[in-house]
Amino acid sequence: MTAHTPTLAATPAHQAAGTLPRSRFLTLALGSIGVVYGDIGTSPLYAVKESVTAAAGGATPTPEIVLGVLSLILWALVVVVTLKYVVLMLQADNHGEGGTLTLMALAQKAVGHGVAIIPVLGIAGAALFYGDAMITPAISVLSAVEGLNLVTPAFGTLVVPVSIAILIALFAVQSRGTASVAVWFGPITLVWFVALAAGGVAQIAAEPGILAAVNPLHGARFLREHGLAGLVALGAVFLAVTGAEALYADLGHFGRGPIRAAWLAVVFPALVLNYLGQGALLIVRPEALENPFFRLYPEWALLPMVAIATVATIIASQAVITGAFSMTQQAMQLGLLPRLEVRRTSETEKGQIYIPRVNIGLLLAVLFLVQAFRTSSGLAAAYGIAVTGTMVVTALLAFVVVWRVWGWPRWAAATLILPFLVVDALFLGANTLKIAEGGWLPLVVGGVLLVVMLTWRRGTHLLAERAIHGDVPLAGFVAAAERGSAERVPGTAVFLTGQPDNTPTALLHNLKHNRVLHARNVVLAVETADAPRVDPADRATVTPISESFTVVRLVFGYMEAPDVVRALAECRPLGLDIDLMQTSFFLSRRKLKPSTRSPMPRWQDKLFIALSRRADDASAWFGIPTGRVVEIGTQIVI
Repeated sequence: MTAHTPTLAATPAHQAAGTLPRSRFLTLALGSIGVVYGDIGTSPLYAVKESVTAAAGGATPTPEIVLGVLSLILWALVVVVTLKYVVLMLQADNHGEGGTLTLMALAQKAVGHGVAIIPVLGIAGAALFYGDAMITPAISVLSAVEGLNLVTPAFGTLVVPVSIAILIALFAVQSRGTASVAVWFGPITLVWFVALAAGGVAQIAAEPGILAAVNPLHGARFLREHGLAGLVALGAVFLAVTGAEALYADLGHFGRGPIRAAWLAVVFPALVLNYLGQGALLIVRPEALENPFFRLYPEWALLPMVAIATVATIIASQAVITGAFSMTQQAMQLGLLPRLEVRRTSETEKGQIYIPRVNIGLLLAVLFLVQAFRTSSGLAAAYGIAVTGTMVVTALLAFVVVWRVWGWPRWAAATLILPFLVVDALFLGANTLKIAEGGWLPLVVGGVLLVVMLTWRRGTHLLAERAIHGDVPLAGFVAAAERGSAERVPGTAVFLTGQPDNTPTALLHNLKHNRVLHARNVVLAVETADAPRVDPADRATVTPISESFTVVRLVFGYMEAPDVVRALAECRPLGLDIDLMQTSFFLSRRKLKPSTRSPMPRWQDKLFIALSRRADDASAWFGIPTGRVVEIGTQIVI
């Protein structure tokens, strides 16, 4: 998961050189506490409760069970979060950026685009992320509001309506952007972590024997003695590390140094103290298993804790929502999803985006989950399997990066990654036991999105192949056009194409039907790099091929919004001096029809055509004013 707070962003150069000023470093570290650790920071609301309940199997938990479960939780934080993500994955950056699709792009660049398994792994990880993005807001807000039950049972009937109201309000404000409130995420979440630690310390002082959970032998003994029940409990233990992917996904926003400092100095100690405190409470008062988190605190502190927990879960949910926007934008740029409307919610901060269709889809999914499961315990069964699947994908892609990008010998890369892969696979296996209880839901969502992404990717490749097969080489066309007698009209025409070596379809049809050529003609190709961002100095390549024809290639990173008009204006030093107010942009609007001999199955053919019809206009995607766009329709059989 990732959230955009670009006002706090660290530059890749500073990340690499470690030259951030101290005040800037501390600001970024504080910001990362709110954005990066919001999700994992709300796990204490439900992780111990669900893990011990699963381990006890409905019976009263014994001290041995509590010690075993707490040991597993602590060492999951050490191995999965600290060693895998904080130490290892933060080093695997792509020009300062992180995340599943970023890792895929980095691995693909190293092995070449001909290795099909790399994009499939990246697409699978991205698809599973959306399953997690549905559940996180629902389970987080529900678990916080459930604290009202402890204030008075009369509030029990209000948990679902209050949760729904909070979630609707949260999604409703997305179109306004979050820049104005994001600066408060860090301070508020820091208060939350202080409250976590304080609640844990008081209980540990009353039952210091819980400190024995630091010994990993307790966890190993628990798994050995409890068989299948231990594996079921291990699936619930994983709830303590959900949100770890955000460490890597938000690398570009805060930098590895601030993220690591925030984890080691604040987040990790606070989580450990709170988990140990809940364990100590359960050893002394097993009946507190009903809600061990809120039972840590005295009655006078319940309402304040419910309030701050609700705010903390809203912040965690915000991180997931904006993460979904960011993931969708990357997927569209990488050719994995059709174009959707992307709105800028800030005139100055590029990372502040809002995608209406994603927002509505997530809201409907989250409300369905709250109504269907109604409690955080019910949702806990569905939680985890999507995250563990993503973590397995991350480990596999990390092996490729360590081997091919870092240049390690294959055996050394395998030695480094294999222990993490084994742990991730063990958690994944444990979570598969929850498929029948609700784990099927994120798998279905992930499976559907996997099919959609693979279909879109394959369909666009087929379209490109058909275009190449039927196109006229541009050099020959230009030579003939310069000798021809077509009438010339003043101004500049820009023809967008995916194949700049061939004549754009819109150019051919314009000449064929209108029998005119503009005084200046620009064949424009917009490409996406395997890097998150492209240096403006490397953005454009301008190649004159005749007196009136020029080929321009614009390259954007997969985390950038392509602003074609601005990029063309910046091409003047390269010799492309055109008046954009006197320029028309010609685009081909393709109408697709299914072929009886398509390389894709019939159902996939129809799915691709349906997706293409729902894609947003290319003019909006490329930032071209609608008043300067001329669309020429073509019909293609695929």
